[in-house]
Amino acid sequence: MNYQTSISVKEKSEASKKKKDTKVFDQKPTSAFIGASWFALFVGMVSYCIGLWNSDMLLNEKGYYFTVLLFGLFSVISVQKAVRDKLENIPVTEIYYSISWFTTITSILLLIVGLWNADLLLSEKGFYGMAFLLSLFAAIAVQKNTRDTKYIERHSTEVEK
Repeated sequence: MNYQTSISVKEKSEASKKKKDTKVFDQKPTSAFIGASWFALFVGMVSYCIGLWNSDMLLNEKGYYFTVLLFGLFSVISVQKAVRDKLENIPVTEIYYSISWFTTITSILLLIVGLWNADLLLSEKGFYGMAFLLSLFAAIAVQKNTRDTKYIERHSTEVEK
């Protein structure tokens, strides 16, 4: 009799653990948040590029700042992907994880060094810095929303089967 009771209690605790584990990732991002993330990404990137287009910089300087923007966007998406993969127990090599962080920090430092040495007004430097950071943050949010949505869709179809 005690054997049956201990098994039942054990099964109940395992079932409750499974329910708690699935509850962590069952909230899809709202449409408003997804839209706001895409909007912020669009505004940040377009503002940065319009600022470059209208600046009096040489073409090679414009190319440098544009490349730093693309490098930064790719880097933060790689960091977000690596962090999320680790969270979902998808294998991520430490070298990839480290390189992702290194390139993200490097892109920010490249922008800082470039702006520090640029012949721009302080307000222009601030504009480029803020548009750059807005773009990076928005890229992370868009990537997170995409992963959340796909994760929930994949697990909801597995539960239905």
